[in-house]
Amino acid sequence: MCSVTEVLDQHEGRSQSVVDQGILRDAFAEVSRFRTELYACLTARGDALFELCDALLCTDGPVRTLVDLALAPEHRRGHGALYGGLNRGRIDVARLRRAVTGLPLPRAADGRLVLAVDVSPWLRPDAATAPDRSFCHTYGRGENKHQMIPGWPYSIVAALESGRTSWTAILDAVRLEPGADLAAVTTAQIREVVERLTAADQWHESDPDILVVLDSGYDAPRIAHLLDGLPVQILGRLRSDRVMRRPTPPRVYDPKGGRPPKHGAEFVFGAPSTWGEEQAATETDTRLYGKAAARAWDRLHPRLTRRAAWLDHEGPLPIIEGTVIRLTVEKLPSGGVTGRSGCGGRAPAPPRRTSIAAGSRSCGDSTSSTHSACSSRHSAGRSHGSAALKRRTAGPGW
Repeated sequence: MCSVTEVLDQHEGRSQSVVDQGILRDAFAEVSRFRTELYACLTARGDALFELCDALLCTDGPVRTLVDLALAPEHRRGHGALYGGLNRGRIDVARLRRAVTGLPLPRAADGRLVLAVDVSPWLRPDAATAPDRSFCHTYGRGENKHQMIPGWPYSIVAALESGRTSWTAILDAVRLEPGADLAAVTTAQIREVVERLTAADQWHESDPDILVVLDSGYDAPRIAHLLDGLPVQILGRLRSDRVMRRPTPPRVYDPKGGRPPKHGAEFVFGAPSTWGEEQAATETDTRLYGKAAARAWDRLHPRLTRRAAWLDHEGPLPIIEGTVIRLTVEKLPSGGVTGRSGCGGRAPAPPRRTSIAAGSRSCGDSTSSTHSACSSRHSAGRSHGSAALKRRTAGPGW
């Protein structure tokens, strides 16, 4: 005869099992729908390409040759069909992009969509006859060594989620041609991804703006200016030697005459005396980095000049305002982002600072204003501050 506790335990276990089965059923149905749509995207030699995808996903370990895929149990055809599918197969890329966008996407803790944009190279140093190769900047191929290796750089857009995970949802990938304008390609790519997200009901008018996270190699103010009108906020890293400008001061009558100033006082990253009082500040205790403090200065903009990307700009140069966030952490974990070994009892690394120029808005003589990423009201809360700290604590320099 069972006791009351055993009956309750069995009942709870049965309920949990039913819930788990329901979740598994939903996930299986979602995967089945995506596989059906993927097969429909393969317009020529679809069977061979579909089995090739299964073989690529199910093979244990890295795939070094096509023969390894032909020998996989999931690829039931011979190696001739494999090469025929690769040479004569066709893929409806536009439909495939829409299918990927329609899948359930990871989101931040507050439900916001967070997109990361970065360039990942496919190194081809030995493929001398491969067309459109570029020199790709690579890290980690030697101790403290950065190398330029021929390959194909790809601009990738992925959806991120909060927390510690290595999984991302790849939404788009575009190969960069030699000499391509990275900001222009990235802008067009982000615009197309946002339009597909809106068409797939992944974003609605009542949802918070989509946060786009960029690395230090991107011109965040220019990208924010080019994306004017989209519901996005741009978050990017800046160099530690940058100089920003404050808003234009009010015009004061000068009996001597002269042109009124277009820019305010300087905000020099390397000169704390020019910072003044911040508009927002927050502190967060972290497990690996100790106490992390963030300070934010709103309405700062770079002083643009008619050179490089702005050489052919028509009309007055825009004033692209945004928020600068400076992050300070107490320590860096040994053996982590600094690359030090965890043995030997070494002292922790000195505090490292990271600056984030968050989204920009155009104003003044140019275009209408866009959305400001992490304005002072956004940075004042602990939740928004913590999200910014998670993204940027491992960055070098400021």
